[in-house]
Amino acid sequence: MSANMSRRTLLRSVAVGGAALAVPSLLTGCSTGTTGGSVGNKGTKAAPWPTYAAAQGPAPDLAPTAEGVQAGFLKYPEKLVEAVAEKPGTGKEKIRILSITYGTPPVPASRNRYWAALNEALGVEIEFTVVPDADFRTKMATLMAGDDLPDVIAIGGGYTLPREAQFVKQRCADLTGYLSGDAARDYPHLAAIPTYAWEGMGRIAGRIYGVPVERPKPQDTLFLNQEAFKKAGFRQGMSAADFATVAKAATGRRTFGLGASTTSYFGYKTHAIWHGAPNEWRIEKGKAEYFAGTEQFKAALEYMAKLRASGAYYPEATSVSQVDLKTQFYNGTALSMTDGFGATISNAQGIKDAYTLDLAQPYAVGGTRQFQQSRGMFGYTVLKKAPAARVKLLLRVLDWLASPFGSKEYELLHYGIEGTHFERDKDNNPIATERGLVESANNLPLTKVADAPQPLYYPGYADLTERVHAWQREVVPMMVPNDRWGLQSDTFSRQGATLDQIVNDGVTAVVTGRKKLSEWDGVYKKWLAQGGRKALEEFGAEHAAAH
Repeated sequence: MSANMSRRTLLRSVAVGGAALAVPSLLTGCSTGTTGGSVGNKGTKAAPWPTYAAAQGPAPDLAPTAEGVQAGFLKYPEKLVEAVAEKPGTGKEKIRILSITYGTPPVPASRNRYWAALNEALGVEIEFTVVPDADFRTKMATLMAGDDLPDVIAIGGGYTLPREAQFVKQRCADLTGYLSGDAARDYPHLAAIPTYAWEGMGRIAGRIYGVPVERPKPQDTLFLNQEAFKKAGFRQGMSAADFATVAKAATGRRTFGLGASTTSYFGYKTHAIWHGAPNEWRIEKGKAEYFAGTEQFKAALEYMAKLRASGAYYPEATSVSQVDLKTQFYNGTALSMTDGFGATISNAQGIKDAYTLDLAQPYAVGGTRQFQQSRGMFGYTVLKKAPAARVKLLLRVLDWLASPFGSKEYELLHYGIEGTHFERDKDNNPIATERGLVESANNLPLTKVADAPQPLYYPGYADLTERVHAWQREVVPMMVPNDRWGLQSDTFSRQGATLDQIVNDGVTAVVTGRKKLSEWDGVYKKWLAQGGRKALEEFGAEHAAAH
């Protein structure tokens, strides 16, 4: 173990609260420091991202676009392609993998036919350590401070870990020579990961150290009860004033136009960008701007406060959990809610055909409409430093896991063995068996380690697929990225959680009327004083170096 990264130092960093949940970039380590040297991009030559080349698979029913509209499939492909000609391994190699999980612990490998089938297809024996979401930060702190690293480490779930970028640079393989530019052709499914996902991951000291696990471009989405909103006069793209009128008109004795929860904070990030504010961080010519300090943000706050005063928001918004809010949305009490775009299919299933699920386009403010772009990734995967032959084996495994939708490899990874883990319905859709619910990609989360770009495919919901694809064609061209993705800031790595909470608490106070809008400037001054001003400087310098 390096003397610069002792177990005591790293565990102390976690105890102090240096890790933050749900921040937009995973690679936010220190730009300077004793451990691993500088991780910033300033003064370095940025390695080119992998040369993008779309994977070969069945033609979609709904075409994707270069801007980021997903390929849509109205039904499961009948004829699957074989994406990988040779197994990555020889059958003799063992690979140790660690990943976050949101499922239950997997059935042991000796009794798990899904696990055994994947070992056979990959030509390796996988030893898998799955870490529950609630334990991930603590486990990673112990792992990073120790000497015994797994071969493959999937860092996901929206966490920023103390000294994360230093750890990656010091202890993990530099993948630049394998993946930068045309070198990625040796791993065609990794080359098929869209460039926006690599940009969301970012470089460390100008180099490529990981492989991103892609996610679609849309971020927070306002889901609607289509029938109730149409009855109240809703039209896509209507003005902000008209939307407020509709939200109030949809509200009755037992129904509320707008749902919100303790973790969505009245959906303020959505309303802020719809009002023309930056997608959190806007950086131009080395100068950074944070959305909470803009006039557009204050206009959004005023707008939400008026919505709250009108009674349009679900009244328990400051105490109900997001899980409970979903129940209120499903049963028709809350007629809309802000949720992650990835929750589209689970929300449609939760409604159980009680009404039609719809997705809102931004309302217009001053004739302008814009939408929040996601980071483009769930997380990223790094490899322990090893000889070149070993690194290439591990990259071949990741490449297999990223095989495209409509391939035999994708089907095995996502659904298991036909007749054992899934059966097909009348429309050829794979439907999990009882065993398939237990032996699954949810409980053996290799899809959190590497995966294909996600298609629009909602089994049994072809109409939803068409509706979402049409919605994406409208909103993707409006998308605004968060300019700090992939950049380094020592201050934000240490203070990000505190800074986020200052804004969250301030928003709640203003929207609920506990603070006046005129007091927001004081909230923002507190944000600047407790690290925000320094983070603005550091991100500005990093952005200038990377661009």
